[in-house]
Amino acid sequence: MSWLALLRPGDWLVVAGAAALVGVSIPHFWQGGLADRAIVRQEGRVFAEVDLKARRRISVPGPLGDTLIAVEPGRARVVSDPGPRQYCVRQGWLMRPGEIAICAPNRVSLQIAGRTRIYDSISY
Repeated sequence: MSWLALLRPGDWLVVAGAAALVGVSIPHFWQGGLADRAIVRQEGRVFAEVDLKARRRISVPGPLGDTLIAVEPGRARVVSDPGPRQYCVRQGWLMRPGEIAICAPNRVSLQIAGRTRIYDSISY
């Protein structure tokens, strides 16, 4: 006899409720919670700190030219960069706290931040 046959409708309700609770709590307890701002740095200094609630485009000057950053509700990305390899443009949309796109040749970076500070192997 399978153990699934022993479960009653109330047991399934408890399992579904627990799964929903885990799904809702992940953004709050994992990786610093929800993203609330984008931090744009130019040559290591903060160039702009933008709230992720509104649409905005930022042009950041660098040694090779301007890097264009787009901010939309809940996410941000590097749209264009004059660097040769375009790694930061290929990162796509950044949505979770701690994600970062670095345009090294142009000395520009875009980081997503949340309520709490995120630590990883780079900051360790």
